[in-house]
Parts: sequence; structure tokens; C-alpha cells
Amino acid sequence: MKNFDLNSIIRSNIQSLIAYSSARDEFTGQADVFLDANENSLGSPLPKWYHRYPDPHQSAIKAKLASIKSVGAEQIFLGNGSDECIDVLLRCFVEPGKDEVIVCPPTYGMYEVSAKINDAKLVKVPLLPDFQLDLVHLENKIGPQTKIIWLCSPNNPTGNALNRADIEMVLNHFSGIVVVDEAYINFSRHKSFVQELADYPNLVVLQTLSKAWGLAGLRLGMAFASPAIIGVMNKVKPPYNISQPVQELVLKALDEVGQVNDMIRLLVDMRNALMPVFANMPTVEKVYPSDANFFLVKIKDADQVYQFLLQKGIVVRNRSRVTLCEDCLRITVGTEAENTALVDALADWLSQKGWEAAEA
Repeated sequence: MKNFDLNSIIRSNIQSLIAYSSARDEFTGQADVFLDANENSLGSPLPKWYHRYPDPHQSAIKAKLASIKSVGAEQIFLGNGSDECIDVLLRCFVEPGKDEVIVCPPTYGMYEVSAKINDAKLVKVPLLPDFQLDLVHLENKIGPQTKIIWLCSPNNPTGNALNRADIEMVLNHFSGIVVVDEAYINFSRHKSFVQELADYPNLVVLQTLSKAWGLAGLRLGMAFASPAIIGVMNKVKPPYNISQPVQELVLKALDEVGQVNDMIRLLVDMRNALMPVFANMPTVEKVYPSDANFFLVKIKDADQVYQFLLQKGIVVRNRSRVTLCEDCLRITVGTEAENTALVDALADWLSQKGWEAAEA
């Protein structure tokens, strides 16, 4: 890649930062009496050791993830959802009021929100009409203050994976951090970039347990990168950002890889069955290809359809006001019963609009 020097892009105050060190960081080995952290030594109304602070390094989870992902534990950062990973990256590498980041809309909205919270200049390079990267426009927008490029693949809300060669082109020619957000990678046939970390020292890959693993309520996001980048991120994060109950439940869930793979296969099968049903509806103009557990539908009167579904107690995502997504609804694949309820509700909509003859 192009002259990547990590030290040159770390914020100066972060470079000199001495990370908070808990008392548990200051000794090694076993101990039976803990009088170091001002916890309530008498316990709590809850069971187990919830009166004690959790492991600030989440060592057990990282060891298990390292085995699953075939990376080193030192290459893993855990956040309170991927949103914390996004925020920490900005605080590590983007100087407020000075540096800039690039997003490629339509894409995940938290990149923009977090950038604004951190007072980063936001540069938008819209995707092409086929929802792929506009490499020429992107190259022209990169400046000396550009520190991070956010790439979501499979992309939200469009559902498609970005061309791998295009992502590699960005990695090879940009001297800052390239973040590839793979929240939906488990539903895709495309290979994860996690296995490419050794080749790209400027690469950060985001994943999550919220989607395929079904653990959205636990809020655990993952960042994979070089040990050097992970080390910087660990300096900035709160010491106890992943709670003890979350750590315990995540460890249990990570033992169930087989069950998760079964759910992924079922969701992909239902996605592939549901998309043609939408494509055959007379008011649907396009169903976009998807590598995720959702798909994007361009439909006539999208706002009205959205409101109609709400009246039926069905919530989808109205993306009509998002760049390149005019008149589009984003549909998450539900259970078989939920998918049937959605299709039946849309049949009612078509009937009320007098589309029976056109549908036939």
C-alpha cells in the first residue's frame, strides 16, 4: 500500500496518552482477596461475581474468537456494538476540526453521525448507480487530511457486496485507514477481508454478533486489525466497556457455531425465496441483489406502502430519502410466519389499488 505509516496518522494527543490502568492490570498470577478496586466486598443482590469489575481485556472471548476467525487475539478489539468501534477509530486517528473522513452513500448512517460528533469533516463520494465504488471520484476526493475511508460490504442499505478488486485498489493506494465493515458477511458468498490483515497494515475489518449470531441485544462488535492498530484502540476505550453478563453470554454463544450456521443457511434460503415473490409484484420496479439478511426493493408509492404496512403492524425500513434509494424499502428476512404476513399484507395493498388484473 501507499506509504502507510501508522505513527503519522495517530492523533498527537493519543500518541502521548497513557491509557487508564486498572489495578487488575498491575499484577499477574492468581489472587483470592481483592481489595484494590473499591468494589462492594459483601457482594450484590445478583448471583456470581457481579460485584466485581469484568475483565477489561475480554481475554476469554478474544481467545475463542481468535480460534474461530484464525487470527491472533492481539488482532481483536471488542466494542459495545460496532458503533463503539467506529467512535474509537475516529478518536484515535481523526483530529477534530481538522481531519476528514470519506463515506460512500448510500451506506450505514453511523459513519456520518459519529464523524459529526467527533467534529470530523465529512466527504461524501456516492456509489455508482449499480451501488459499486466510484474509484475515480474517490481518488479525486482524497486529500492530505483524509484519515479514514469507510467501506461497508455487504453494504447497508443496498445489500450488495462491493467488488473485492475495488476494495483492494483503495487499500493499495490510500495511506490512511481503510475500514471494511462486514456486519453482514456471514450471509454472503464472498470471502472476508479478515484473512488479508497481514497484507494490508492499514486495514480494519468490522464485524458484529448482532446479525448472524442473533445477539443484537448484547451489543458486541468486533474490530480486526494489526496488533499496532488494536493497541491504539485499546488505549482509548473505556476500561470496562464489555460487561460481565455480556462476556458470559457471548462465551456460551460462541460454542454454538453449528447452530448459527444452520440459522444462516435458513435465512439465506428464505431470502432467496422471498425476493422473487417481490419481483413478481406489479408495483415493484426492482429487487436489488443481496448478500445480506435483507434486500432492497424499489416500489411505486413506497411512502404509502410503508404507512400501510405500519397500519398492519409490520415495520420495514423506508429508505426513500436516502441517496440513490428513492422509492425504496429495505426488507429484513423474518421468520416464515413473518414473511407470510408481509406478503399477505402487500397482497391486500395491491387489491385495494386494483392491481389484480395487472398481477394476473
